[in-house]
Amino acid sequence: MYGFKALQSIVFGHQEDPLCRSLRASAVPVSTADCRACADPCDLGHEAYPRRFDIDMDTNMLGSVKPYHRQIVISTGKSDWERDITDDKDSLAAAICEITSSNNHNHNHRHTSPSTPSSPKPSSPPPSGKGVRPVTGLFHTSDSSRTSVLNGSHRTVCDEDNHETVLVFPDFKVVTEVQRSVQGAHDLWESAVDPVVGRDGLYLEKSILKTWILPYSCVILLCSHKKRDNRCGIAAPKLEHALIKSLEAHGWDADTQVEHPSLTMGLPLEDLNVTPEERDENIAEQLKQSAESKRALIVKVSHVGGHKYAGNCIIYTPSGSGIWYGRVTPHDVDSIVTNTIINGLVLPPLLRGGLNLERPNCQSLNDW
Repeated sequence: MYGFKALQSIVFGHQEDPLCRSLRASAVPVSTADCRACADPCDLGHEAYPRRFDIDMDTNMLGSVKPYHRQIVISTGKSDWERDITDDKDSLAAAICEITSSNNHNHNHRHTSPSTPSSPKPSSPPPSGKGVRPVTGLFHTSDSSRTSVLNGSHRTVCDEDNHETVLVFPDFKVVTEVQRSVQGAHDLWESAVDPVVGRDGLYLEKSILKTWILPYSCVILLCSHKKRDNRCGIAAPKLEHALIKSLEAHGWDADTQVEHPSLTMGLPLEDLNVTPEERDENIAEQLKQSAESKRALIVKVSHVGGHKYAGNCIIYTPSGSGIWYGRVTPHDVDSIVTNTIINGLVLPPLLRGGLNLERPNCQSLNDW
């Protein structure tokens, strides 16, 4: 069955809407495909949200994401948390909050420290075309020094009970052996999170931390924070089920727990006896290897903001892009998998914001 927009294109000829044109003018690879891959009402058996699932369908979503330099996701093995994740004073999230507050790192102003050679290097977008306004909601890692801290549903891969496994984006890295303490938060901050640290990291002497590139083609974060808003608690498991089904139908593996990266990525970055230049080349090669793996990691996470746009979905790629989607339903998942995850194209009607989406001279977010 064709969606209404697709049918219009067939009958009347295709015309891009203004948002799509603006995104193209900003060098964002976009798709004009329908977000919904099924008829309305659904004829493919997708799970539906409850009838009383009130979502803001009127407000412009694009621009509803605050810029940040990095987003980290801490292992908890849970899919719901205290209303504020720092309320658990024994958590790594609370320890990181203490570290960032005491060091005055969590500012919203533009961060001006130079990046290292292996930091993500998105090029500046070309000037917008005539009559096309710059797109709000698109930002780069260099636009902010803020760190976004989330709890995740993934379990730690560490043997010690008080050590967490932390995902770091857009670096597309996983850091293990992070102690659930102020000292652990300090070590994590200094080695991988502080905005002055580049994508190649800072490997400290006597540190127990171990870091790998994530062995996945993409990581999908689904807000499931029920104690903040029940709508995300309802949406996340339904979207997770739909994503697994759709990805596997395309021949992909879909994981909900982090596989220990040593099984596929070998030695941690700290143990590589190489020069900085060789480390940079090694990271780039591993990122390309991850991009080609046809594996997705799906993690349910704590509050990301904008619950009124549930379901909320963030997709990170090895190339350093982050796509924030809102108002996502199971009916949209097949289109997201085909267009965004496999083909690397943004679906403008679902877009809340994006990190490092401008890719001049690239046909896809998956291009290098």
